Amino acid sequence: MKKELLISHEDGASKIALIEDGRLFELHEEVDENDLAVGDIFLGKIKKLAPNLNAAFVSIGRGKDAFLHYQDMGPQFLTYQKLLKEILTKKKTESSLKNYPIEKTIDKNGAVEKVLSKGDTVLLQITKEPISTKGPRISTQLSLTGRFLVLIPFDQKVSISKKIKDTKEKERLRTLIESIKPEGFGAIIRTVAEGKKVAELHNDMNQLVKKWETCFQNIRENKIPSKILSEEDKASAILRDNFNADFVSIICDDEAMVRDMEHYLEVIAPERKNIVQFYDHHTPLLEYYNVEKQLKQSFGKHVNIPSSKGAYLVIEHTEALHVIDVNSGNNISAGGHADKAHALNVNKMAATEIARQLRLRDMGGIIVVDFIDMSDAAHRRELYEHLRSEMSRDKARHKILPPSKFGLIQITRQRVRPAKVIETKEENPNKDGEILAPIVIVERMTEVLRTLMQKEHGKLYLHVHPFVEAYLTKGLMSIQTKWYLKYKKWVTIVPRDSFKYLEYKVYNAKKEELVSFSN
Repeated sequence: MKKELLISHEDGASKIALIEDGRLFELHEEVDENDLAVGDIFLGKIKKLAPNLNAAFVSIGRGKDAFLHYQDMGPQFLTYQKLLKEILTKKKTESSLKNYPIEKTIDKNGAVEKVLSKGDTVLLQITKEPISTKGPRISTQLSLTGRFLVLIPFDQKVSISKKIKDTKEKERLRTLIESIKPEGFGAIIRTVAEGKKVAELHNDMNQLVKKWETCFQNIRENKIPSKILSEEDKASAILRDNFNADFVSIICDDEAMVRDMEHYLEVIAPERKNIVQFYDHHTPLLEYYNVEKQLKQSFGKHVNIPSSKGAYLVIEHTEALHVIDVNSGNNISAGGHADKAHALNVNKMAATEIARQLRLRDMGGIIVVDFIDMSDAAHRRELYEHLRSEMSRDKARHKILPPSKFGLIQITRQRVRPAKVIETKEENPNKDGEILAPIVIVERMTEVLRTLMQKEHGKLYLHVHPFVEAYLTKGLMSIQTKWYLKYKKWVTIVPRDSFKYLEYKVYNAKKEELVSFSN
């Protein structure tokens, strides 16, 4: 499978698209001002206890209070609290946990008010971003995630991913990590560590130890509440969790990000750092690679199933769950062996698209899928195994239940951030209010360009909706050509799938926005 990573930075946000064999499978957006992400470590202060929920609300200095359930405090909570107090009072001056005394573990069935009080300071980590009206979910059991390993303070065990099956390889990895991990820490060996050389694993461990040292120093120097350690930016996190030999290119339109990516790859895979490319063209990166077009086709209530000759998905969102209905269109009639085989085939294509949709929309919680009815039990088993196979590439934790007697398949999928919603419909210009007539818009564009041509000596780039681009460029004597003949300067017209019908922007050769209009 050929993977490409596209990273576009525009209007104060980074969009990261993961492309597999030319199709969009994941889209992440990171706003520059966003100061909260899964994996971030904070110093927080207990704002209030909620004994009826066996939980506490914690101020972290960022919007809504975070939610800490007793079960998320971890067995070594008292040891963490002791360490935190010693760091804040300057009693402990070095980050090493060697020979650090371990306190007794808290009762796993205990009550929050027995171990916490209002005003207490806690060291915590974000496990779920804010969703709807809920604040972030947090844990006081810290973990530092690397490319191949996860480092866990006060957990002496070395655990290995269940996906690594080879007994000899498991023993090799366990022996190696036990010999290099610092005392006072436990470790989890990730699936991608299988077959890796000693030097690669040792380097990853060193990076995690440096993270812990940075965390330790920041606790000493920061006020309460505040962020202590940031998770990597989204692009680096995706590389960390997904990067492998399948990646053929990483393309980014921001020079600073390109340098950061090269430095990151120099650490985890120096022989592959040349696959990072800087994109420097006036057609926006996500437009050039048809990501915007795929978004318009992939989001919304109705989604076509590729190669199915008319079948489609109907995706509904409710407060409690997501419901997906597989609709065959008009190409399956009742009865007959051929129709049964065709129903299975359409269902399998639908399962492939559903697995993609869950990743693309980042849908979490409970998902109920109503496939086309199949009376053959062997066909139902085949569909179930196919869906499991397609979902195996999904990094989010999930569970798939076998088909019920009504033909429904239930999926539970890890939910750490709100499901992505992208509006695929545009406002009807004739519905409410008044708008400028299209001819007036063209006249306004012409006047704007005439003014800019007098001031700007370089090239001009006009970004418009694809329909407007077609109108401006049609025919031998197009409006674009007339502009050139009249003003002796060529205006490059760039179609933008993400624009509204009458929206336009003008850029200079340095990609600086000169004019913006949206009706």
